[in-house]
Amino acid sequence: LGGVDAFPICLDTKNPEDIIQAVKWIQPTFGGINLEDISHPKCFHILDTLQREMEIPVWHDDQQGTACVTVAGLINALKIVKKEMKDVKIALIGAGAANIAIEKLMVIAGVDPVNIIAVDSRGILHKDRGDRETLRTKYKEKWHLCETTNIKAVKGDIKEAMEGADVVVSASKPGPGIIKTEWVERMADDAIVFTEANPIPEMWPWEAKEAGARIVATGRSDFPNQINNSLGFPGIFRGALDIRAAKITNEMCIEAAKELAKVAEDKGLNDEYIIPNMDEWEVFPREAVAVGSKGIEQGVARIKRSKEERFKQAESIIKKAREEVQMMMEKDFIVDPDAK
Repeated sequence: LGGVDAFPICLDTKNPEDIIQAVKWIQPTFGGINLEDISHPKCFHILDTLQREMEIPVWHDDQQGTACVTVAGLINALKIVKKEMKDVKIALIGAGAANIAIEKLMVIAGVDPVNIIAVDSRGILHKDRGDRETLRTKYKEKWHLCETTNIKAVKGDIKEAMEGADVVVSASKPGPGIIKTEWVERMADDAIVFTEANPIPEMWPWEAKEAGARIVATGRSDFPNQINNSLGFPGIFRGALDIRAAKITNEMCIEAAKELAKVAEDKGLNDEYIIPNMDEWEVFPREAVAVGSKGIEQGVARIKRSKEERFKQAESIIKKAREEVQMMMEKDFIVDPDAK
C-alpha cells in the first residue's frame, strides 16, 4: 500500500530492555522500524525509549496508526454534524495502547482534554480511584488521563461516561453487547460512535443507528466507515522514508490524518463515507507528501525535495508495488484475498 519493502523480525523475548537493545542493534539495516503486538504497558516504554534514542523512525502501529486514522474519521464526522473539536464531549471506552494514543493525538488535533472521560476495565478514570497508587507507579499513561481528563470527576462506568457525550471512541474488547443501545440513546444529538474492536465491534452498527447515532464507524471492511490503521501506516512510512526522516513526530501523524480527511472530503462526505477506503490508493502518495512536508518543516528530514517531486516519487513507487502484487496474483505466486 505504501510501496515499502519490509520483512518481519521475530524476537524470542518479552523483556522490554532486550527488545530495545535488539532494535538498536539492527538499526543500521533499516530506514525505519514498525513495532507490532507488544503488550500494554511496556509498549509505551519501548516506543518512547526507541523514539528518543534511535536515529531512524520507530513506529507502533497499534498505537499511532490507529490514532491517526481515528482522528481523520473524527475530523470529517464533526464536519458533517457541524460540531467543533474543542467543544465536543468524548467518551473513551478502553484505556489500552490504542485509546491512550488516540487521546494524545485528539488533544493535539484540538480536543479539550477536560471534555474527555476515559473508562478502563475497572470503571471511569479519575484522581480519586481506589487503585490510584498502582496507576501512579505502574500505569503512568493511565494516571496522566486521571490528571488531565474528566474535569467534573464523573464516577461510574461506561454508562455514566457516555451520558450526554457527543462522541464515543471504543477500543476495548470484541462484542457485541459491550455498549448498550440505551446508553447510545442518552448521548447528545447527532451522536458519533466509533466501535473499533475486531473481529466483532462493541455493538453492531445498525444497533447504534437505531439508538440514534448519526455517524457510526467500525474496524471492519464490510461496514461503512472502516477505521483501519492500514490507511495511515503505509503513507506515513512512505513520507518518512522519502525525506529520510530521523523520526515520525505526532505533528506528522496529524498532517497524515488531515490529508486522509481531505481525500474523503474531496470525494464528497456523507454519513456513511467519512474516510477513504483502501481501494482509493491515491490517498497514500497524498499522505506521504503531507507527512514529508511537516517533517521538513520540523527539521527531522535529511533529504529536502519539493512537494511535486515527492508526490511523483511516492506515486511511482506505490504504483510499481501495486502492479507487482497484481502480477503475482495473476500468476498465482500469491493468493488473491478477494478470490472466491
